[in-house]
Amino acid sequence: MALSVILITRNESRNIAACLKSVAFADEWIVVDSGSADDTADIARSLGAQVITTADWPGFGQQKNRALDAARGRWVLSLDADERVSPELAQRIREVVTKDGPAEGYELSRISRFCGQWIRHGDWYPDRVLRVFRRGRARFTDDLVHERLVVQGKVERLKGDLLHDTMPSLDDALDKMNRYSSGRALDKVKAGKRGSLFAAVTHGWWAFMRCYFLKRGFLDGRLGLVLAIYQAEGTYYRYLKMDLLARQAGKSIEPI
Repeated sequence: MALSVILITRNESRNIAACLKSVAFADEWIVVDSGSADDTADIARSLGAQVITTADWPGFGQQKNRALDAARGRWVLSLDADERVSPELAQRIREVVTKDGPAEGYELSRISRFCGQWIRHGDWYPDRVLRVFRRGRARFTDDLVHERLVVQGKVERLKGDLLHDTMPSLDDALDKMNRYSSGRALDKVKAGKRGSLFAAVTHGWWAFMRCYFLKRGFLDGRLGLVLAIYQAEGTYYRYLKMDLLARQAGKSIEPI
């Protein structure tokens, strides 16, 4: 078996069909679902995926490793349910798994849609994500959010875009900001880091400047400005939550 596609899901009935159809060329599809209340699992099964249901939620990293442990292909492609593989990228992935190399892992260029608009500048593009790898040569870190894929060996980059249809509305964006800033803050505090109001303000300010000016987010127009503010807010709340978590836990942690 050449290629396994792995996904983790929860209430992704809106996205799962388009995601799986974009990787119909794979040999196997593994979906680990954490108790969806909608028909995510049924849709995935109808498209040929093996669905594994879990009762608990250990975090993104550990959940993805569960999916990875179930894969049987020589190569693995890790996707999120709101991502699609473009035809050009599909061709490049097929070439890699057919020729079996030469690297151990491959980065993809991800382009994301924010509130209905494709974002081509700022912090979001080109968004390099490591998603294709030789099974047995990579694992995900155990982070609650923003997990990383650690590959043992050479990593190269593939041509073609990974399409990320994320956060269709501002409500979706704000909900994700709150969840991810909380998860990331907890990971940081567990690692011995501590935030502060000063760190929240300064890091938030820098996030805006980097996204809007340094990386030319202003070229994305009105939503480029909205996204830069969004990035700044997410950073601000992450550092503020780090400070509050450390104080509530009564830990003695050195300030960053």
